[in-house]
Order: sequence, then C-alpha cells, then structure tokens
Amino acid sequence: MEKLTADAQLDASGLFCPEPVMLLHSRMRELASGQVLQVVATDPSTQRDIPKFCTFLGHELLQQSEQNQTYEYFIRKGDS
Repeated sequence: MEKLTADAQLDASGLFCPEPVMLLHSRMRELASGQVLQVVATDPSTQRDIPKFCTFLGHELLQQSEQNQTYEYFIRKGDS
C-alpha cells in the first residue's frame, strides 16, 4: 500500500457514532481544497460512515485501512 502524506490529522480514537463524522466534518471545513486529512478511528461504523460522508460532500477517499481494530483514512478535500 502506498504511503500517503497528510496535511492534517484527526484522531477520533475512542469515540463512537456520530462523533467521529461530526469531528471530521468540522475538521474538513478548516482545510483548503486539495489538502489531505488523515483520520484515525476505533469505531467500526466509520467503515460505512466515512465513505458515505466523502461521497455525499464531494471529498475523495484516497485510502482506507484497518489494523488491530484501528481504522485509518486518507481523505482529499474536494472543491467546496
């Protein structure tokens, strides 16, 4: 898997739905279009929620992985 570089990070470890996506939404507003956010979460529902969030709001999910019940996402902010 390609090693991506993020412009910003969001650690949502230990938080449960809907908190990770609420924090993600807030954090994405702070980024410029084209910047990449790395998200780390422990809630399995983020595997469903974050891809839907990206599709709905026009962001690009660059990479999604899971290791030892920790979920990592790299998201490029779309034009908004």
